[in-house]
Parts: sequence; structure tokens; C-alpha cells
Amino acid sequence: MKPIWIVDDDQSIRFVLEKALAREELAVRSFTNPRDVLSALDDDEPQVLVSDIRMPGGSGIDLLAKVKERLPALPVIIMTAYSDLDSAVSAFQGGAFEYLPKPFDVPKAVELIRRALDESVREDVRDVSQSQMPEMLGQAPAMQDVFRAIGRLSQSIVTVLITGESGSGKELVARALHKHSPRANGPFVAINTAAIPKDLLESELFGHERGAFTGAQTTRRGRFEQADGGTLFLDEIGDMPFDLQTRLLRVLSDGQFYRVGGHNPMRANVRVIAATHQNLEDRVRQGVFREDLFHRLNVIRLRLPALRERAEDVPALTRFFLQKSAKDLGVEAKRITEAALGRLMQFEFPGNVRQLENICHWLTVMAPAQVIEAKDLPPEFQAPSASPAARAAAPVAPPAVVLPSLAEGPASLAEALEAVPAASPEPAAAQPAAPAASAGWLQDLERESRAMLQRGVPEVWDHLTRQFEAQLIQTALDITRGRRIEAAQKLGIGRNTITRKIQELGLDD
Repeated sequence: MKPIWIVDDDQSIRFVLEKALAREELAVRSFTNPRDVLSALDDDEPQVLVSDIRMPGGSGIDLLAKVKERLPALPVIIMTAYSDLDSAVSAFQGGAFEYLPKPFDVPKAVELIRRALDESVREDVRDVSQSQMPEMLGQAPAMQDVFRAIGRLSQSIVTVLITGESGSGKELVARALHKHSPRANGPFVAINTAAIPKDLLESELFGHERGAFTGAQTTRRGRFEQADGGTLFLDEIGDMPFDLQTRLLRVLSDGQFYRVGGHNPMRANVRVIAATHQNLEDRVRQGVFREDLFHRLNVIRLRLPALRERAEDVPALTRFFLQKSAKDLGVEAKRITEAALGRLMQFEFPGNVRQLENICHWLTVMAPAQVIEAKDLPPEFQAPSASPAARAAAPVAPPAVVLPSLAEGPASLAEALEAVPAASPEPAAAQPAAPAASAGWLQDLERESRAMLQRGVPEVWDHLTRQFEAQLIQTALDITRGRRIEAAQKLGIGRNTITRKIQELGLDD
């Protein structure tokens, strides 16, 4: 693995990061200015670049732009003082992986560099595998069946019926069937029969003669003529009006049709591929779809699986759509964490692949950083479980602990909190499922707050909150033997926050 490059004119920053990364057994190379970095890039390149934003002889933002020209996929972390937040915004716009505010906690900095390193390794693998992006993506068994069917049909011009939910990619399959067929050099013409009004659909399909109806100022070729020698894709065929189905059947039978208002028969050498999200057998039984047309179309049927049936394809599709959205918008492609991908894989995607593509477009515009985390996903992904069925089936765990009553007075809140057992140091995978929040201490808190409010105790909120915060911080400090940074990490708050709270609550006394 290539080394991590650190660029900072401050020797103490370089020293601290070098030692911390050495403990992680990571190779490091340090620089004092951007000029040396650019020179070194002629012979070597880093796995991750960590750069200060203000240095003699050059700016970290300028360095970022020049490095990204040479190595677009390289994760670059920009170190910046709090007063440089405007510059941090510029860093993100320039494609920075993340920015690291100074002064920083060394463990936090190492964790961030580790994240960038993992992402860089994954990008290296994807660069090899995706140097030429395939026209269709899918490793799931159901998609592999579709690919095999496309391969078997590659030398055929037989009529194909593609079924699948809306947004599942039926047109992509149709294009692939055309591309790998003997008609690949001919035109591929697509029409959505559900999107065109009935009165216009006949003219769209078969064309019209000049003067055939009001507004027909010129003769117009229809889609069958446009697709001559190639493939005509009829999407949502199940919604075609019944009377037009008869004309379509005639064309499929003998290749002959008439333009609207025309008297001379026209011929077109066209392969027809049809698609629908509806059950055509049911449509036939309901009398709204011709049975003879159904059998004419249903020569070879390909069923395209819904995205929820191939969740293992979501990561590859997500990365592909993020790259595509970035290219369309002319911006740097964003990366996505494994946690965020896991959340996407749990979602049922009623809109299928089209919905995922739209979400990736939204993330490209709206996600605040270059690396998309689970918290950056749209609101529908923020529920504990993305599947409504899973949420409904999940059992409700009993309270894990019942706290002593708070009825004795305000001071008992701290005693009650001390009764909560500390979190287990074992890995999450080795622990049983986390129980629901204890109804016991919430009920005790309700009784205590009710008693105080009824007695007219002033500033109840501040009184209980200070005890709550003081006990949490004191317990965390006891567990970490007074190490404030570690205590803050365990509590999920910042170093500055815990320092301020200790002063405010008088815990230093």
C-alpha cells in the first residue's frame, strides 16, 4: 500500500500525525510545503493526502486543485482552523474527502485518515473493475438469468416480451437485446404507448398522410417506418387501446400497415420488443387485451426482477449512478460509506432502479460532504428499519433495568443514574439486541418531575438537567480514569463541550 502524505509547515503537527499513524503501522511521508508535494508526484503518489490550508509558499486549496488534476480519485483531507470555515467550503467544492478542524483530537484524526484510506483502497479496486462501465449491472442470480437470456437471443430476431415493475430497467434490456442482435446496425426506436393520447398514438405508430386530419400539414413517417431494419420497442404495451391492438396484430402477422389517411399499403422490416408492468393474462381475461396479440407478443418472455429482489446489486448501482450524476452535473463524484450502502440495501425501493437513480442525483446535489454517510440519506431512509414489514414484525424488548424511585427528592436522580450498568466493551456483534429504552427510569423521572412541579420548585428543568449531565459526565470520567477526550468520545460529544460542561457544573472542584 502507498504511504500517507502529510503536508504542513508546523513541525509539531507533522510529528504528532507521524507518530500516531506509525502506531497504526501505516507508512507516512511528510512535506513542509506544496511545491515539494507537486515535485514528488512526478515519481510517486500517496494513498491519502492530508494537507494544511495555509502554508508559506502555497495554499492547501491550490494544492488540492492541482493534485485532483493528476489524481482525481485521491482522497484529500484538508486541515483548517475554525476561522477558515469559508476555506473549508472551498475545499469541498474542490473535491476534498473531508476537512479536519484544528485543534483536533489525534484519535479522531487517525479515524478520519483510516476512513479515507479504506475508501481509497476500494476506489483502486473499482477503478480496475469499472474502467469500462458495463451497459447493465447486476450480480444477483435473477439478473444473471436475464443476462444469459440476452446472450442466447443474441443471434435471433424473435419477438420478446419483457415484464417487470415500473422503473426496473425494461428499456435497458430492450436496448441490450437490440445491441447484441443481428440488427445492431439498424435503428432502435422506443415509444411508450401509455404516455401518448389515444387519438395521437395511431399516427405515432403508423404515420399519416398530408391532410389526413386537422393539423396534418405534411406527410409523416411513423415509428414502424423509422425502425425499418432495426428494432421497435413498445413500452407499456398493456395500456394500448383495444382498437389499435388489431392494427398492431396485422403488422406483426404480415409486416403490412397503412398510414392514417393513406390508401397504399406500407411494409416495414421491424423486430418488435414489447414491455409491460401489468399481468397480460389478467388483461386478456378482463377483455381489455386481445388474446391473439398476447400470444403473438409472448414468443419469448423475460421477467426483470424488482430491485428489492436483488439487494446485492444496490452498492454497484449506487456508485454507478453517483458517477453518472456527477458527470451530468459537471462536479466531482461523491463517495458513499458502507453504513450508508447498508441502509440503502435494506430499503424496498417501490420505484426500483429509477428511484435509486433519482436518490443518487439528489445526493450529488444535497449531501453536504464528498463522502455520503447514512445520516445524509433522504428522510425515508432515516427510520430504524427501512422495511415496514420488518418494523411491524420486530418484537418489543422488555426494560433492561428498573431504576430506584425518584420520589425521595431531586438529589436521587444522580443516584438513580448511577444504577444504570456501563456499556459492555464487547463488540456489538457479540452482544444481544439492544433493548428498548427503559420505561422504568422514564416513569421514575415523570414522578419526580411531577412532584417538583406540584410543589412549585423553581427552575425544574435546569435543576434536573444539571444533575443528569453532571452524573453522565462524572460516570464517563470514572470509566476513563479522568481522560476527558476519551470520555467525550464515549458520550458522543465534543472535547470542547465536555470541557465547558465540567466548568459550568463545577466538576473541577
